Amino acid sequence: MPDPAAHLPELSPLDLSLINLLQFAPRITWGEAGEILGTHPTTLAVRWDRLRESGAAWMTAQIQIEPGPAGLAFIELESRSDLIPETLAALVAMPEVVSVESFSGERNLGLTVTACNLAELSTLAEEKISRVPGVKGLRVLLASQLHATGDSWRLKVLSPEQVERAQAAAAAEAKSLPRRSSLTEEHWAVAQVLMRDGRASAAEIARSTGLHPATARRHLQKVLASGAIRLRCDLAQSLSGHPLTVQWFTRLSAADHAAAAARLSEDSRTRVVASITGDANFLVVMWLKNVAEIMEAEQFIQSCAPEISIQQSVVSLRPVKRMGWVLDQQGLNSGEFVLPQLPLD
Repeated sequence: MPDPAAHLPELSPLDLSLINLLQFAPRITWGEAGEILGTHPTTLAVRWDRLRESGAAWMTAQIQIEPGPAGLAFIELESRSDLIPETLAALVAMPEVVSVESFSGERNLGLTVTACNLAELSTLAEEKISRVPGVKGLRVLLASQLHATGDSWRLKVLSPEQVERAQAAAAAEAKSLPRRSSLTEEHWAVAQVLMRDGRASAAEIARSTGLHPATARRHLQKVLASGAIRLRCDLAQSLSGHPLTVQWFTRLSAADHAAAAARLSEDSRTRVVASITGDANFLVVMWLKNVAEIMEAEQFIQSCAPEISIQQSVVSLRPVKRMGWVLDQQGLNSGEFVLPQLPLD
């Protein structure tokens, strides 16, 4: 049997440093990046192109979604194992379904979905997702508050000095942008381009949208300044050194959520912490090195909130879709993108 890992690209220390740098400063110039990493700018540009082409890493933009009145929800599905390929194909094609994970256990699929209101969420769950071939049942969990999200996860291979310089570069870029203001429908085309490539230049945006270059640059600056989107450098989990995703559904007094989330967010393994609705009201998602680390992670979660009650833990078999991007069997970016239905105000 062929080894799946044999098809994975190999990342050099410089590749990992570059990805880590772009996590802190997504649109840093190659010149600035070269000074921080001690590498020629052209070398970094070529390496980034190679990383993107291989599906190992990519730059995207996510629309900022505030939980409630519906906003963001997590849906657990029970689906027929003999129809998994058909079920996944239908779910991945839905613009409202931002992310998809294949899980172990009775509820074997997990979705992150968006909706403008509860009525829209109800329609999505009852009339679209529940009717997908193979779906036997589902459970909807509303996110009432997001304490930590995947875009804040870092590789942590840069030195403290390099991190400080990267953050300074990002802060300088933010300071150069126009005053923050709300966006309108005319900016949506620029946001769409950034969702496909968060480093797209004004010239590339002009070519993609048909806008005049000056207009494209003006719209780009306004979109970046608005706070409506957040740029993120994503890495194939299989290449991160933490190939295992585990979710814990827990119960914790609402008064303790903020403090527990703050402690959990300090751990480099934490990807998501959210307050949710249901019997389990506190969700923790971590990327781990292996199965043997699960018990240690659970003990850490319990140490962050002694009163916490772990009701269920779920292991992800593989990521299928992340923030609109379809992933292959190895978790690499396939190059297929399903534009989320997330209209701007």
